[in-house]
Amino acid sequence: MVTAYPYLLGLIALERGVELWISRRNAQRALARGAVELGQRHFRFMQLLHGSFLLGAGLEVALLDRPFIPALAVVMGAVMVASQVLRYWAIASLGDRWNVRVIVTPGDRAVTRGPYAYFKHPNYLAVVLEGLAIPLFHSAWLTAAIFTVLNAALLWVRIRCEEQALATHTDYRKAFAR
Repeated sequence: MVTAYPYLLGLIALERGVELWISRRNAQRALARGAVELGQRHFRFMQLLHGSFLLGAGLEVALLDRPFIPALAVVMGAVMVASQVLRYWAIASLGDRWNVRVIVTPGDRAVTRGPYAYFKHPNYLAVVLEGLAIPLFHSAWLTAAIFTVLNAALLWVRIRCEEQALATHTDYRKAFAR
């Protein structure tokens, strides 16, 4: 089963490539409308961490001969699917505002539909779930642990930056006062 895992990682990498293309397009449109970008310093770390994540999982499985455990793969596969559903629900709810960067158009109303009606950061929850499920699908527990710890630190910075940007430039505080 080790031979099939790189194909799964390749499909995920392809999907991320499409997402980055959509993000660039959305960023260009937002900036053309007068949006502002914040958090460029932490974004470099995000690129490095997320860029090395799939490679780390693949290398761990191949080099450390991680076993494929069918029962674990079934559970982690379900978590991967659930995280994808949540991720694309969040992306669809944000529409052309969705971006991998912190780009906010002053005067926009905060999005409170879709998963945002239930909690503030559904896309980040999806990333956390994927950070565990993708490597653990093939027992790459070291990648799951390292990514989870580093991603938690990065999300602590990222969420604070994003919430400050939204609070400064939109009706975010009022929209999420509940």
